[in-house]
Amino acid sequence: MSAYYSPPGGLPPQTALMTQRAVLTDAYAVIPRGCFTDIVTSFLPGWRKTRLWMIARPLSGFAETFSQYVTEVQPGGGSDAPDPETGAQHVLFVTGGALTLTIDGRAFDLDAGGYAYIPPGARWTLLAEGRDPARFHWYRKIWEPAPGIAPPEAFVTNEGDIAPIAMPDTEGRWATTRFVDPGDLRHDMHVNIVTFQPGGVIPFEETHVMEHGLYVLEGKAVYKLNRDWVEVEAGDFLWLRAYCPQACYAAGPGPFRYLLYKDVNRHARLRSPWPGPASN
Repeated sequence: MSAYYSPPGGLPPQTALMTQRAVLTDAYAVIPRGCFTDIVTSFLPGWRKTRLWMIARPLSGFAETFSQYVTEVQPGGGSDAPDPETGAQHVLFVTGGALTLTIDGRAFDLDAGGYAYIPPGARWTLLAEGRDPARFHWYRKIWEPAPGIAPPEAFVTNEGDIAPIAMPDTEGRWATTRFVDPGDLRHDMHVNIVTFQPGGVIPFEETHVMEHGLYVLEGKAVYKLNRDWVEVEAGDFLWLRAYCPQACYAAGPGPFRYLLYKDVNRHARLRSPWPGPASN
């Protein structure tokens, strides 16, 4: 099993250079791992012994479809009422420690590599039960109904139990671990793990409607974001708006792996959620 990077927190020393790689543009954002300090953590109502880094949230000019938290729960901490948001679905991906997740009365034990999908309307709780903090990524998105389609069912799995699927014509250098069948239209978001072996590339500029959240779990690479080549490493987070051109070159020496969020399988909205001007 590969290692999964988790932010250690703390603060840089006063002698450190403050020039980093953080950038926010109209097309993308990069939050380097050096930005994950104690002073930018948040706490949540209903959560015990828990802090998190909120790295994506619906915001004009930033994420449009999802929120993503890098969450740290101390032993004995957790929540019996994790999220009051009506209609929210959730994905949890565990990067360290151990936790017990209960969904509609059924308990699951998760450790590093554990993945859980929690559908809208489910009742769930979470408890960190190991001697070390439980660390996980928490994705939230409002599930979008569609005619004749019911919400997905809850499920729990582990990355180690899923074989990566190599992309065509890549000789295995670029592969995707898919936790959800792409043809399952009940799901309107995917959270996958993408792996590049040294020398692997995205050999064209992907330009598409899906929004991305990309958290680097392991390794380093050079990523093409719009017109810029940006060096990224384990612990960095990238947000890519719809239609941001993107490509990648993984130079090594080891694998380059990241969690990838994208919105899928729904019509484009043709009406604004905001009311138009009143007619006279």
